[in-house]
Amino acid sequence: MPIVILVRHGRSTANADGVLAGWSPGVGLDERGAAQAAALAGRLADLPITAVVSSPLQRCRETVRPLLDARPELPSHTDDRIGECRYGDWTGRKLTELADEPLWQTVQQHPSAAVFPGDGGESVRAMQSRAVDAIREWNAWIEDRHGPEAMYLVCSHGDIIKAIAADALGMHLDLFQRLSVEPCSVTAIRYTPVRPYLLRLGDTGEFGGLPPRPSVPFGGGDDAVVGGATGAP
Repeated sequence: MPIVILVRHGRSTANADGVLAGWSPGVGLDERGAAQAAALAGRLADLPITAVVSSPLQRCRETVRPLLDARPELPSHTDDRIGECRYGDWTGRKLTELADEPLWQTVQQHPSAAVFPGDGGESVRAMQSRAVDAIREWNAWIEDRHGPEAMYLVCSHGDIIKAIAADALGMHLDLFQRLSVEPCSVTAIRYTPVRPYLLRLGDTGEFGGLPPRPSVPFGGGDDAVVGGATGAP
Protein backbone atom coordinates (compact mmCIF):
# COMPACT_ATOMS: atom_id res chain seq x y z
CA MET A 1 0.00 0.00 0.00
CA PRO A 2 1.13 3.59 -0.58
CA ILE A 3 3.19 6.00 1.46
CA VAL A 4 1.27 9.11 2.48
CA ILE A 5 3.18 12.36 3.03
CA LEU A 6 1.15 14.38 5.52
CA VAL A 7 2.04 18.09 5.35
CA ARG A 8 0.67 20.52 7.86
CA HIS A 9 -0.10 23.91 6.34
CA GLY A 10 2.46 26.68 6.76
CA ARG A 11 2.14 29.16 9.58
CA SER A 12 -1.12 31.07 9.25
CA THR A 13 -2.18 34.52 10.37
CA ALA A 14 -4.27 32.81 13.07
CA ASN A 15 -1.24 30.82 14.30
CA ALA A 16 0.73 34.04 14.59
CA ASP A 17 -2.10 35.75 16.50
CA GLY A 18 -2.80 32.83 18.86
CA VAL A 19 -6.32 32.32 17.50
CA LEU A 20 -8.07 28.98 16.99
CA ALA A 21 -9.05 29.36 13.35
CA GLY A 22 -11.04 26.19 12.78
CA TRP A 23 -13.13 26.58 9.64
CA SER A 24 -13.10 30.40 9.72
CA PRO A 25 -12.94 31.73 6.15
CA GLY A 26 -10.14 33.98 4.95
CA VAL A 27 -7.35 32.58 7.12
CA GLY A 28 -4.27 32.42 4.91
CA LEU A 29 -0.56 32.08 5.43
CA ASP A 30 1.45 34.84 7.06
CA GLU A 31 4.81 35.94 5.65
CA ARG A 32 6.67 33.12 7.40
CA GLY A 33 4.08 30.58 6.28
CA ALA A 34 4.36 31.72 2.67
CA ALA A 35 8.13 31.25 2.85
CA GLN A 36 7.64 27.78 4.30
CA ALA A 37 5.27 26.89 1.46
CA ALA A 38 7.71 28.23 -1.13
CA ALA A 39 10.46 26.02 0.31
CA LEU A 40 8.26 22.91 0.41
CA ALA A 41 8.63 22.11 -3.29
CA GLY A 42 12.42 21.94 -2.92
CA ARG A 43 12.21 19.84 0.23
CA LEU A 44 10.06 17.29 -1.62
CA ALA A 45 11.79 17.51 -5.01
CA ASP A 46 13.27 13.99 -4.88
CA LEU A 47 10.02 12.28 -3.89
CA PRO A 48 7.97 10.53 -6.63
CA ILE A 49 4.66 12.02 -5.54
CA THR A 50 1.75 10.92 -7.72
CA ALA A 51 -1.06 13.17 -6.44
CA VAL A 52 -1.89 15.93 -3.98
CA VAL A 53 -4.93 15.91 -1.70
CA SER A 54 -5.69 19.07 0.29
CA SER A 55 -8.05 20.29 2.93
CA PRO A 56 -10.36 22.83 1.29
CA LEU A 57 -9.29 25.58 3.72
CA GLN A 58 -7.32 28.51 2.33
CA ARG A 59 -4.16 28.00 4.40
CA CYS A 60 -3.77 24.46 3.04
CA ARG A 61 -4.46 25.42 -0.56
CA GLU A 62 -1.88 28.21 -0.28
CA THR A 63 0.64 25.74 1.16
CA VAL A 64 0.46 23.32 -1.78
CA ARG A 65 0.25 25.99 -4.49
CA PRO A 66 4.04 26.41 -4.97
CA LEU A 67 4.45 22.63 -5.19
CA LEU A 68 1.69 22.37 -7.79
CA ASP A 69 3.17 25.28 -9.73
CA ALA A 70 6.55 23.52 -9.76
CA ARG A 71 5.02 20.17 -10.75
CA PRO A 72 1.98 21.00 -12.90
CA GLU A 73 1.59 17.35 -13.92
CA LEU A 74 0.40 16.42 -10.42
CA PRO A 75 -3.35 15.89 -10.11
CA SER A 76 -4.85 17.86 -7.23
CA HIS A 77 -7.91 17.01 -5.14
CA THR A 78 -9.69 18.43 -2.10
CA ASP A 79 -11.40 16.46 0.66
CA ASP A 80 -13.49 17.96 3.47
CA ARG A 81 -12.73 14.94 5.66
CA ILE A 82 -9.16 16.10 6.16
CA GLY A 83 -10.32 19.64 6.90
CA GLU A 84 -9.74 21.15 10.33
CA CYS A 85 -11.57 19.94 13.42
CA ARG A 86 -14.92 21.70 13.75
CA TYR A 87 -14.42 23.58 17.01
CA GLY A 88 -17.94 25.01 17.27
CA ASP A 89 -18.13 27.98 19.66
CA TRP A 90 -14.37 27.85 20.18
CA THR A 91 -13.77 28.91 16.58
CA GLY A 92 -12.11 32.29 16.19
CA ARG A 93 -11.31 32.70 19.91
CA LYS A 94 -7.94 33.41 21.48
CA LEU A 95 -6.14 30.41 22.96
CA THR A 96 -5.48 32.49 26.08
CA GLU A 97 -9.25 32.72 26.64
CA LEU A 98 -9.94 29.07 25.85
CA ALA A 99 -7.43 27.89 28.46
CA ASP A 100 -9.85 29.08 31.14
CA GLU A 101 -12.69 26.91 29.83
CA PRO A 102 -13.36 23.66 31.76
CA LEU A 103 -13.28 21.75 28.46
CA TRP A 104 -9.61 22.75 27.96
CA GLN A 105 -8.43 20.20 30.52
CA THR A 106 -10.57 17.49 28.92
CA VAL A 107 -8.97 18.25 25.56
CA GLN A 108 -5.55 18.05 27.21
CA GLN A 109 -5.99 14.95 29.36
CA HIS A 110 -8.95 12.96 27.99
CA PRO A 111 -9.52 14.12 24.39
CA SER A 112 -11.52 11.04 23.47
CA ALA A 113 -14.27 12.47 25.70
CA ALA A 114 -14.06 16.01 24.28
CA VAL A 115 -16.96 17.42 22.25
CA PHE A 116 -16.60 21.02 21.14
CA PRO A 117 -19.62 23.12 22.12
CA GLY A 118 -22.16 24.90 19.99
CA ASP A 119 -23.68 24.47 16.58
CA GLY A 120 -21.48 22.31 14.38
CA GLY A 121 -18.97 21.44 17.09
CA GLU A 122 -17.67 17.90 16.72
CA SER A 123 -15.98 15.41 19.00
CA VAL A 124 -12.28 14.64 18.78
CA ARG A 125 -13.27 11.00 18.19
CA ALA A 126 -15.39 11.98 15.18
CA MET A 127 -12.54 14.11 13.85
CA GLN A 128 -10.14 11.18 14.01
CA SER A 129 -12.63 8.75 12.51
CA ARG A 130 -13.37 10.85 9.42
CA ALA A 131 -9.69 11.66 8.85
CA VAL A 132 -8.50 8.05 9.16
CA ASP A 133 -11.34 6.87 6.92
CA ALA A 134 -10.28 9.43 4.31
CA ILE A 135 -6.65 8.30 4.37
CA ARG A 136 -7.61 4.64 4.05
CA GLU A 137 -9.86 5.39 1.08
CA TRP A 138 -7.22 7.54 -0.62
CA ASN A 139 -4.68 4.75 -0.05
CA ALA A 140 -6.90 2.34 -1.98
CA TRP A 141 -7.59 4.90 -4.73
CA ILE A 142 -3.90 5.72 -5.19
CA GLU A 143 -2.86 2.05 -5.15
CA ASP A 144 -5.48 1.16 -7.73
CA ARG A 145 -4.18 3.83 -10.12
CA HIS A 146 -0.46 3.98 -9.35
CA GLY A 147 0.43 0.67 -7.71
CA PRO A 148 1.32 -0.44 -4.19
CA GLU A 149 4.65 1.44 -4.10
CA ALA A 150 3.07 4.82 -4.88
CA MET A 151 3.48 7.94 -2.79
CA TYR A 152 1.04 10.83 -2.45
CA LEU A 153 0.75 14.02 -0.43
CA VAL A 154 -2.02 15.17 1.89
CA CYS A 155 -2.04 18.76 3.20
CA SER A 156 -4.04 19.11 6.39
CA HIS A 157 -4.04 20.53 9.93
CA GLY A 158 -2.23 19.92 13.20
CA ASP A 159 -4.87 18.02 15.16
CA ILE A 160 -5.89 16.03 12.08
CA ILE A 161 -2.32 14.89 11.39
CA LYS A 162 -1.70 14.05 15.05
CA ALA A 163 -4.88 11.95 15.10
CA ILE A 164 -3.87 10.07 11.93
CA ALA A 165 -0.37 9.45 13.31
CA ALA A 166 -1.81 8.21 16.60
CA ASP A 167 -3.97 5.72 14.70
CA ALA A 168 -0.94 4.54 12.71
CA LEU A 169 1.00 4.01 15.95
CA GLY A 170 -1.86 2.10 17.58
CA MET A 171 -2.06 4.80 20.25
CA HIS A 172 -5.23 5.49 22.17
CA LEU A 173 -6.67 8.85 21.17
CA ASP A 174 -6.14 10.06 24.74
CA LEU A 175 -2.40 9.98 24.03
CA PHE A 176 -2.43 12.00 20.82
CA GLN A 177 -1.54 15.23 22.62
CA ARG A 178 1.91 13.70 23.19
CA LEU A 179 2.59 14.25 19.47
CA SER A 180 3.60 17.57 17.93
CA VAL A 181 3.62 18.69 14.30
CA GLU A 182 4.99 22.14 13.46
CA PRO A 183 3.66 24.30 10.61
CA CYS A 184 4.76 22.98 7.21
CA SER A 185 6.21 19.85 8.81
CA VAL A 186 6.20 16.46 7.07
CA THR A 187 4.81 13.31 8.65
CA ALA A 188 5.21 10.18 6.52
CA ILE A 189 3.37 6.89 7.00
CA ARG A 190 3.83 3.73 4.95
CA TYR A 191 0.73 1.58 5.03
CA THR A 192 0.92 -2.19 4.54
CA PRO A 193 -1.68 -4.97 4.76
CA VAL A 194 -0.21 -5.89 8.16
CA ARG A 195 0.45 -2.55 9.85
CA PRO A 196 1.34 1.10 9.19
CA TYR A 197 4.92 2.29 9.69
CA LEU A 198 5.57 5.83 10.88
CA LEU A 199 8.59 6.99 8.85
CA ARG A 200 8.69 10.67 9.83
CA LEU A 201 6.86 12.74 12.43
CA GLY A 202 6.70 16.52 12.28
CA ASP A 203 9.93 16.83 10.26
CA THR A 204 10.53 20.45 9.26
CA GLY A 205 13.97 19.87 7.76
CA GLU A 206 15.35 22.41 10.22
CA PHE A 207 15.74 22.66 13.98
CA GLY A 208 14.25 26.04 14.83
CA GLY A 209 11.51 24.38 16.84
CA LEU A 210 13.85 22.43 19.12
CA PRO A 211 15.33 25.00 21.55
CA PRO A 212 13.37 25.49 24.79
CA ARG A 213 10.82 28.25 24.56
CA PRO A 214 9.17 30.47 27.19
CA SER A 215 6.05 29.02 28.76
CA VAL A 216 2.97 29.48 26.63
CA PRO A 217 0.65 32.27 27.86
CA PHE A 218 -2.32 29.91 28.29
CA GLY A 219 -3.00 26.83 30.38
CA GLY A 220 0.04 25.21 31.91
CA GLY A 221 3.52 25.41 30.47
CA ASP A 222 3.22 21.79 29.34
CA ASP A 223 -0.19 22.06 27.68
CA ALA A 224 -0.60 21.05 24.04
CA VAL A 225 -1.72 23.81 21.69
CA VAL A 226 -5.26 23.07 20.54
CA GLY A 227 -5.18 23.13 16.77
CA GLY A 228 -1.40 22.51 16.67
CA ALA A 229 1.86 24.21 17.60
CA THR A 230 2.28 27.72 16.23
CA GLY A 231 5.85 27.21 14.99
CA ALA A 232 9.25 28.57 15.83
CA PRO A 233 9.39 32.38 16.23
